[in-house]
Amino acid sequence: MKIVDVNPFFYPFAGGIEHRMHDTCRLLAERGHDVTILTGRLPDTEEREERDGYKIVRLKSRLINVYNPPFISSKNVLETLNELDADIVNYNYRWAPSYNKDLAGYKGKKVFTYHNMWGEGTGLTGKISEIQDNRFRKCLNTFDHIICVSDFVRNDLIRRGIPEERTTTVPSCLCSFPDVGNGDGDFILSLGRLVRTKGLDHLVKAMKNVDTKLVICGKGPEAGRLAKMIERNDLSDRIEMKGYVSEEEKAHLMGSCKFFVMPSLFESFGLAAVELMSYGRPVVCTNVNGLPDTVRGGGVIVSPGDPEALADAMNGLLDNVDRREELAKAARAQAEIFNWDDNITKIEKVYENVIG
Repeated sequence: MKIVDVNPFFYPFAGGIEHRMHDTCRLLAERGHDVTILTGRLPDTEEREERDGYKIVRLKSRLINVYNPPFISSKNVLETLNELDADIVNYNYRWAPSYNKDLAGYKGKKVFTYHNMWGEGTGLTGKISEIQDNRFRKCLNTFDHIICVSDFVRNDLIRRGIPEERTTTVPSCLCSFPDVGNGDGDFILSLGRLVRTKGLDHLVKAMKNVDTKLVICGKGPEAGRLAKMIERNDLSDRIEMKGYVSEEEKAHLMGSCKFFVMPSLFESFGLAAVELMSYGRPVVCTNVNGLPDTVRGGGVIVSPGDPEALADAMNGLLDNVDRREELAKAARAQAEIFNWDDNITKIEKVYENVIG
């Protein structure tokens, strides 16, 4: 098949969507398919390049850095898609009007991969997201099939009137699994993009009642507010904000932490939890969206937005080494379910069925 994977952002912008695109495009190329990623051109990137068996075409783009990710508009999306003349196009995004308009007008075979929850966000952001998703519905209806990253996302779309037969769940996965960590570090870990939907303010409040160190890694628009909150609550000696960390340091932190904390308010799937569990470390997470199905027996699940419940769960694991190690083994076994060797064929079959 000749496959074009479309997203306004790609490496060096590195998020969950971009990592999934890289993994699936590389694996599909290894299986003999002709694979191209069509994306926006970020600063200091080449217009065209090849990487790990697939091609990248970057379009002239305009970026407005008012959020993370920034607002992006790219030129000639539809024209380039027609020139590439793919057997199947997969689109991964729904917050870029220039892409939505051109993908809706594309007449070839196409699939949409649904990565996030409908109306995801809190406060004003959530209201804007809901409006945007309602507007996107018209574009979504033009796609031949929808791939969902979790059964929760799939069932939510079916509840909203998307025909069940037009949907398939294919979770985000890992290509390889690291050596199991020993959890010998005297700290707990939070890692990810610093945005309100991650619920980190509830974690900071919970830490007032947890007597151990918390390391927060990642960057995003909430960084400044969280830093002030930590200082205001006299938690600077207990919470360290590391910001961006290298892949090497990230791997060390994941393998050596006592456990991982994920206090999300929205989480369509939870790839960060899978990555952490792959190191054989348990998770304390919230009962939101697709996250409980991802973690299952690999951690402790609590209600969202509840600092007291978070603190109780964390203290329970800190006080019970046997329980922590029991969950650690279950976490590794759960993570191994999410491997691309078992799941890339599902994407391949969706594409083949759509092409007909």
